[in-house]
Formats: sequence, structure tokens, C-alpha cells
Amino acid sequence: MSNLEVLTRCGYIALVGRPNVGKSTLLNHLVGQKISITSRKPQTTRQRILGLINREETQLVFVDTPGFHLGIEKKLNQLMNKTVQTAIGDVDVIVLMVDRPAFLPQDEPLLNACKKSKVPVYLLINKVDELNDKAILLPFLQKCQILDLFKEIIPVSALKGHNLEVLIKSLVQYMPEGPWLFAPDQITDRNARHLAAEFVREKITRQMGDELPYATAVEIENFKHKGNLIEISAVIHVEKSTQKAMLIGESGSRLKLIGSEARADLEALLGSQVMLRLWVKTKTGWSDDERALRSLGLED
Repeated sequence: MSNLEVLTRCGYIALVGRPNVGKSTLLNHLVGQKISITSRKPQTTRQRILGLINREETQLVFVDTPGFHLGIEKKLNQLMNKTVQTAIGDVDVIVLMVDRPAFLPQDEPLLNACKKSKVPVYLLINKVDELNDKAILLPFLQKCQILDLFKEIIPVSALKGHNLEVLIKSLVQYMPEGPWLFAPDQITDRNARHLAAEFVREKITRQMGDELPYATAVEIENFKHKGNLIEISAVIHVEKSTQKAMLIGESGSRLKLIGSEARADLEALLGSQVMLRLWVKTKTGWSDDERALRSLGLED
């Protein structure tokens, strides 16, 4: 290597954990822009999405994964768990996230997978800003050290950005030497069509009750640039006619609100005026049908 050549590094970091521990919130704050949808409901993230961060000569590729869950046997849920397992076996560092100073039964499969892995494993204890007494962290930290599994244990607040720069600086040392895999100005591997579908689904997840979001999939049928305007047409698939009526709302009020909020997020992301049209269709049993999942683009 000549004196003029710069040594670069690039590596993949998997963000894994049970549902609702804050993986997507963490990714958005690391990247500095909303690329992964969030809500208080479990299983909001269905597919892996990459978030790209550059620090001097190092490119860090974060892999946001669905929440790993137990006891749900639909094909969609199986695909989500498979996505997590694949990510664990194909990265340079694993970051296991929990949202309290304790391991729950749902964490056991991930802990076992981390133990079998041959790459460094980090533990992030998220939402520490919500702890009234930080002293309760100490017994858990001691327990984690006895496990002798984690290279680093870092308390963070993904929402408020606490200790995130500490995390990045620590991860740099484990990134392998090699060329960057993505352009310096790229922040994700997902295109605008995918993000449009996800932003619509986020509004559905946030606005509707506990059951309906899990029976919902969004498919982009049209995405066109017309000067400074982007025209997007999307179909929202549900599994029952009763769900269709709930999603549309009285005189279309619920669907209009979902479209309005999704459009605002898309305009902020794309830097352009957006015309968003939404339709709702019934697609019975799509979440437990491999062919339907494939046609909807839900297989990574």
C-alpha cells in the first residue's frame, strides 16, 4: 500500500432483540433521518433495512431486523424470525438490545444464538432515561459480566441519543478492512417505493387498534415523478371486509387521515410535493400464504 492510499473499513452490525425494544428508533437516530418506521405496537418492523453511517475512513452498515417473537405460527411471523436468524449469521458484530435491566424468556433464543456466534456481541440496555433509580442497573450489569458473552455493555437512550456516539466509536474497531460497499451520501439500501409503503403502514399501525395493523400490508402500484410532484398510488390489503370498513372510516375519514400523515413524512424525506392516493382491498389469509407474501414483496 502506497503512502497515498487510505486504509478503509466497512462492516455489518445486526440490531436484534424482542419486539419494541427500540431497534428502529435507534437506527433512525444513528442515521439522523427517519428510514425505519416505529410505533408502540410489537412487530412494526417486518423486513430488514440497512442504515449507513460513515466515520472518517469507516463505513458502518447497521441491519435493523424485526423483533424476534415466540408462539406465533403464521408464515409472515416465521419469515420475520428467519430474517433475524439470517442477520445474526451474516454480520461482523451483533448488537442485542433490551429495554430494561433484565432478560425475559423471549430473549433466550437470541442469547443462545449470540453464544453460538463467532463475532463480537454487544448488549445495549435501552430506555435508561426512563429509569427513576439508575442503581438497579448494577445487579444486571454484574449478571451480564458473569455470562462472559458481551464485548461491551452500553446503557443508551435511543430516543434521546444518549451514548450513541460512544456506541459508534466502539464499533469502529471491529469493522474489517475493505472498500466501502455503499456511496458516501447513501443512508439506506431501500428505495423510495419501499419507504412510501412503510410510511403508510406506520400510520395504520399507530392509528388503528391492536388487531388490524397485523392484518395489513401495503403495496405501491404507481410511483411517478412529474416535475416537482411525485404521484404515488398504494393499495392497502386487509384480510376481512370488516377490517376494510374500519380502515376507511366514516365517509373515508380514517383513510384520509392516514394518507395525510404519510404524505407529510414522504414530502420531508423526498424533498418534493407528493400526491398520495390510497385504496383498500380484501386479500383473505395473505399473512399465512407464502405466495401472497412473495407477491407483496415481504420475502427478504
